[in-house]
This record gives sequence, structure tokens and C-alpha cells, in this order.
Amino acid sequence: MKLFWRNGYQASSLSDLLDEMKIGRGSFYAAFGDKRHLYLECLNLFAERTSAIVQKIRDKHPPMDAIRYFLQHSLNHGEGSKAGFGCMAVNTVIELAGIDDELALAASSWLSKLQTLFEECLCEAGYSPARAAEYGAYLMLVNEGVRVASRRKLTRRQSLEAIDTALRLLKAAPR
Repeated sequence: MKLFWRNGYQASSLSDLLDEMKIGRGSFYAAFGDKRHLYLECLNLFAERTSAIVQKIRDKHPPMDAIRYFLQHSLNHGEGSKAGFGCMAVNTVIELAGIDDELALAASSWLSKLQTLFEECLCEAGYSPARAAEYGAYLMLVNEGVRVASRRKLTRRQSLEAIDTALRLLKAAPR
């Protein structure tokens, strides 16, 4: 998953995958069938893990804080950090839309579920359902932008300022 996440689908060769997983070609084909099937499994694993993170954050924090913590979650720029990888789902849509629409659609579907989670948090925070839908879409664009910006190697501070600005705008917006 980390190899695909870091390099993308097309730039991850079968040789790279075999080296990363430390398995032979026969074992790879027996276990996964092909590179595309493995990628889809990795994308689903990424979505499952991210969903678990979102749920854990929602269980521990008030709704607006949960949104902030989620948006900040992958901004740790420490050694060995995956912060510079962006979001595997966002990366997939960018890389594969128009090339492999099924994989891009799978990633887009996960991103839609995440947007729904933003909307739920906004409703819990007192926004009307119509405003929550509008602002949830806005937060999704912020999230996608922060993830793409992480690939540009922006500093943590730059990303945090963008997140803070977005949340400040939401707090001042009509509910």
C-alpha cells in the first residue's frame, strides 16, 4: 500500500511491488491475480483505515474539533512520515481519471463517504442539513487541497494556516 500511495499506480512496477513485499512473481499472482486487483485491495485498505481514524476522532472530540483533527491528522512531517504522500484516494482520482475510470470511481466513492462524514459533523454542530451539505462540499475541497499541497512539501505551518482559515470561515458562516 505504501508503495502505491507514494508512487501511484502507474509508476509502481511489478518488480517494485515484488521487492517491496519480498515475494516471488508466482506468489504474487497466486495471492493477488494482478497489479490492478492488488491496487484495489490497497485502496480499500486505505479507506478502511481512514474510516477508523475518522470514527476514533469523532468518538473523542466535539464535531468541529473532530473536523479540525482529521484535517490535521496527516500533517506530521516527522522522519518516516507519510505526510508527503497526500491521500491515496485523492492521488488515485488525479492519476487515473480518464485512464482507469473504475479505480478512479472507487476512490471517488470513498471521498464521497468522507464528505458525508463532514456533513454529519456539521449537522451535529448545529448547521442546517442544507448548510451542512454546502459546507461539507467546501470542507472536502479543503481536504483535497491540503492533501495535494502535502505532495508539494508545504510546511506544516502553511497547511495548518489553510485549515484554520477554512474553519474560521465556517464558524462565521450562517448555520
